Amino acid sequence: MIRNTPGGYGRVAIAFHWSMAVLIVFMLVLGLYMHELPQTDPATFRLYQLHKSVGFVVLALAVLRLFWRFLNPAPKLPDTMKPWERLAAHAGHIGLYALMFALPLSGWLMVSASPWNIPTVLFDVLPVPHLPVPEALGQKAEAEATLKTVHALAAYTLVGLLVAHIGAALKHHFIARDETLRRMVSTAPAKSAA
Repeated sequence: MIRNTPGGYGRVAIAFHWSMAVLIVFMLVLGLYMHELPQTDPATFRLYQLHKSVGFVVLALAVLRLFWRFLNPAPKLPDTMKPWERLAAHAGHIGLYALMFALPLSGWLMVSASPWNIPTVLFDVLPVPHLPVPEALGQKAEAEATLKTVHALAAYTLVGLLVAHIGAALKHHFIARDETLRRMVSTAPAKSAA
């Protein structure tokens, strides 16, 4: 099953979900680790380049995932969900999608605004041009500081949403005992309720 059905996710949606989950968790952990490194440490430059490279992979996957999502509507939520749970699920997914774009784009803008003017070279192969930074953000150093704050706040917001997302999935699996988590793990048809 490649495409989504009303009862479950297809292989493409599952692949997008789990590959992005792994990359996003890696990026959050790497970002926190890099933040603690001294700027003069030789490893810092290599880790920042890796962080930027993987960030562009996440951005590309987010574009593809959103395109696939428009072509393949998500399966129906379980009938047992309360109205507030449905609203929270939809709001959480919108937030996750927004942050999948906001984090890489704010990072790209932050690097573009940096007075250091350090080039971004994806995986030491493909150079990426800097973005024009809006004048409203001020001079380069001021714009970089603002964008660094936006990037950090977006990362912490993403951590909060991920905790809520994982918590909801576990609640559905262990407490509600519905198919919500299972259908994001396997394309096998859901068991019929007894």
